[in-house]
Amino acid sequence: QVQLVESGGGMVQAGESLRLSCVASGRNPNRYAMGWWRQAAGKEREFVVGVGTGGDITYRGDSMKGRFTISRDNAKNTVTLQMNSLKPEDTAVYYCAAEMSPQASYYANLYDYWGQGTQVTVSS
Repeated sequence: QVQLVESGGGMVQAGESLRLSCVASGRNPNRYAMGWWRQAAGKEREFVVGVGTGGDITYRGDSMKGRFTISRDNAKNTVTLQMNSLKPEDTAVYYCAAEMSPQASYYANLYDYWGQGTQVTVSS
C-alpha cells in the first residue's frame, strides 16, 4: 500500500510558474514509477509527465515538453512537477499516481495508487 499526498497548487496568472510536490509513503514507494496527471472540468483525465524508478522521463507528445519538468528524490520519497509559462488551459486538478513498473506509462488503468489531487488555476 502506498499513500500519495500532493501539494503546491494554487491560483496564478498566465506566464507564471508553480511547483507541485507529491510525497509518497507506505511500502517501498521507490519501486513505483510516478506520473502526474490532470483533469480539467468536464474533460477526461490526461497524462502530463512521468518518471520511472531509474529516472527515465516519459512525456506524451510535445505539448508539455519545455514547460513542465518532473523530478524525483528517492531519499525523500518525493516527486516534483515544475510548471513554467502556465496558460489558462493548464487549469485543472493535478494528480500524482504510482505505477508498479520501472517506467511510467500514460494509461491511467495501469496506475495502482492515486493522490487526492491539487487544484491549479491559471487566469488570463
